[in-house]
Amino acid sequence: MKIKTIGLATLLATCSQVALADSFTVSDIRVEGLQRVSAASVFNAFPVNARDQVDDRQLADAARKLFATGLFDDIHLAREGDVLIIEVEERPTISALNIDGNSQLKEEDLRTGLKQAGISEGQVLQLSSIDTMKRELEGLYQSQGRYSARIDTDVTPVGAGRVQVDIHIHEGAVAKIRQINIVGNEAFSDETLQDVFELEDQPGMFFGWFSSDEYSREALAGDLERLRSYYLDRGYVNFDITSSQVSISPDKSRIFITINVDEGKRYKIGDISFAGDLKLAEAQARDLLQIHSGDVFNRSQVVASSEAMRSRLGAEGFAFAEVNGIPEVRDDGKTVDLSFQVTPGRRAYVRRINFVGNTTTKDEVLRREMIQMESAPASTESISQSRQRLERLGFFKQVEVQTEPVPGQPDQLDVTYKVEEQPSGSISASLGYSQSAGVIYGAALSQNNFLGSGNRVNVGAQKSDTYTSINFGFTDPYWTLDGISRGYNFYYRETDYEDSDISTYSTDALGAGINFGYPINELTRMNFGANVESLQIDTYDDTPSEIERYVRDEGDKADTLSLTGSWTRNDLNRGIMPTAGNYQRLALELAVPGSDAEYYKARAEAKHFFPINEEQTLSLKFSGQLGYADALNSNDPYPFYENFLAGGLGSVRGYTSNTLGQPTTTRNEGDDDTLGGNVLVQGSMELIFPMPFVEDKRSVQPSLFVDAGNTFLTECYDVLEGDEDRRECSSGVDLGDLRYSAGVGVSWLTPVGPLTFSVAKPLNEKDGDDTQVFQFSLGQTF
Repeated sequence: MKIKTIGLATLLATCSQVALADSFTVSDIRVEGLQRVSAASVFNAFPVNARDQVDDRQLADAARKLFATGLFDDIHLAREGDVLIIEVEERPTISALNIDGNSQLKEEDLRTGLKQAGISEGQVLQLSSIDTMKRELEGLYQSQGRYSARIDTDVTPVGAGRVQVDIHIHEGAVAKIRQINIVGNEAFSDETLQDVFELEDQPGMFFGWFSSDEYSREALAGDLERLRSYYLDRGYVNFDITSSQVSISPDKSRIFITINVDEGKRYKIGDISFAGDLKLAEAQARDLLQIHSGDVFNRSQVVASSEAMRSRLGAEGFAFAEVNGIPEVRDDGKTVDLSFQVTPGRRAYVRRINFVGNTTTKDEVLRREMIQMESAPASTESISQSRQRLERLGFFKQVEVQTEPVPGQPDQLDVTYKVEEQPSGSISASLGYSQSAGVIYGAALSQNNFLGSGNRVNVGAQKSDTYTSINFGFTDPYWTLDGISRGYNFYYRETDYEDSDISTYSTDALGAGINFGYPINELTRMNFGANVESLQIDTYDDTPSEIERYVRDEGDKADTLSLTGSWTRNDLNRGIMPTAGNYQRLALELAVPGSDAEYYKARAEAKHFFPINEEQTLSLKFSGQLGYADALNSNDPYPFYENFLAGGLGSVRGYTSNTLGQPTTTRNEGDDDTLGGNVLVQGSMELIFPMPFVEDKRSVQPSLFVDAGNTFLTECYDVLEGDEDRRECSSGVDLGDLRYSAGVGVSWLTPVGPLTFSVAKPLNEKDGDDTQVFQFSLGQTF
């Protein structure tokens, strides 16, 4: 039987001509040559069915669509009577895909991109995809400045219908910038403008490895924007970069950049006006401006003024407000009027506040910190302050806030706070080691967020080389809905001060207390409390003469009722390891008349952080503490066991803990340790910086520091008869006796508790000072 063969080339040639053959009705379609492709794939792509009447033009169009699937190398159509025969030659599949030569791009990322482009093992090979891949990869490398990059491919048959594809990548070197020319600048020199750029064309001889002379399109685009901002911040309103040309040397290793600029004229600010619905009194809006009439035009100040007004409108509930400062050049060619276009939008309300990430902390603990309320007007200021309150809790490593409009409700939005929890205490707080206390062991719990309730709990029994302690403390920071806190504590302590490098004596103390806290405003609190304590003092043969005389005159037992009050202002950005904000605290303790020891004790503390970078990971910290205490009755001595102590971690690092102060008068070959003093002066300056090579910057905080401090006695203690001549005490506050140290410290929030250590060198140690270069503490409560 006669078979009429219609080749693909013939069919394609007839697509633009009148059909040359008579049409016929297809009675059946048969496909021949299939091996891996299913017949269903052919029929789905071939737009001719049985019982269709077709001619050569229709068959040409159908063959073209089938060929466009990319599954076949060749297609022939034949006719056997009224039966249409489709003869196909399948394209090979990729049995293996090999990549070599890539170092700048990960192979995993390359394979993912190739798969999305249709090039992966098991897929049909399409040469067009190979060509597209080569162009895109070469373009990607060229965007990095690697103009000599080259992509080669080898396709090797490995069997019937299968091929191996090898991709050879020659990345080449990054082209170096060898010249940057700026044309058209008159107001500023080439050197001044090139200092604005991050890209450099002439690396220094000694510090060339720090230069940025490797070209990339993104880096050049960033430098052009910096150049534009430089001019716009100096009054050149009409400044324009007319063109920028990048040329490359024949060997594709050197780049030459030419930038043509039109500086225009320098303008000053004329009139400043407001347009649109301001929603604020004009006087209030003008107070927010950071640029004024007569100033040189500065785009950064215009943007800052717009942002200040937008923020103020956001605080008023207009969360979607837009403010744009539009300059309008006057005809005089010297001044530019500034119009702030204000579009407040509709007042937005918060529909719902959500919390995400608090796996331990209960929602109610977070919700009670909210200043922004649900169903209330959305205030950007209240939303931001609520985030700061969450960070100050110390429960979370990081707090992020997102606001999302409610679909279909243009005046409503949802607020979501995403938190990342961190240890807020330590269950094993008594398992550790401290140089000042030695080995600490026992069973103890210290949690500032007990069971996620936000309550602070301290309970347990601890023992170390210097003390034995049994204690229980509980504080509910929200005893009332208004934020009034209530706490109480019970304790029993045995302390051997000789092992603490203070003096040779020991005490047994049994006490209990209660305290209340009252919020004054968002940042400030007042605290009041009362404490009762019964103290027993034990002395030994080598106890210093001052202590023996005090015990002989005042007795070895002291029952005391003390009242406490404090004022605290906390504006730190985080509760643990802050890097921005400030903190102040004033505290007063009064042992009331009728107690065995009647005294008062005042203390002032301040910290201030000055962030250096926008991320607030680099910061300067200044801190200081002052303390003064004395007996209520001038004829009575101040109790030595209530003295301030200095030295060690948290004080003057580099000096052994608690050793700074006036020396004691020894007896029976005892050590001339210190009793501390009733006056405390200490301060510190630190440079906090991010820990290199550590991803979680908030759990590790290194710093360089300079510490200063000491304790002083306003009046020396009496000694036993016969010891006056050996007494070395000198009373009074002499700031020349301050001790200084410098070094490096690291605080690390580990899963088992906080680790703090320092390496410090005393700068002005004197005879008798007890120094300690390396100091650390692990696992103690904080």
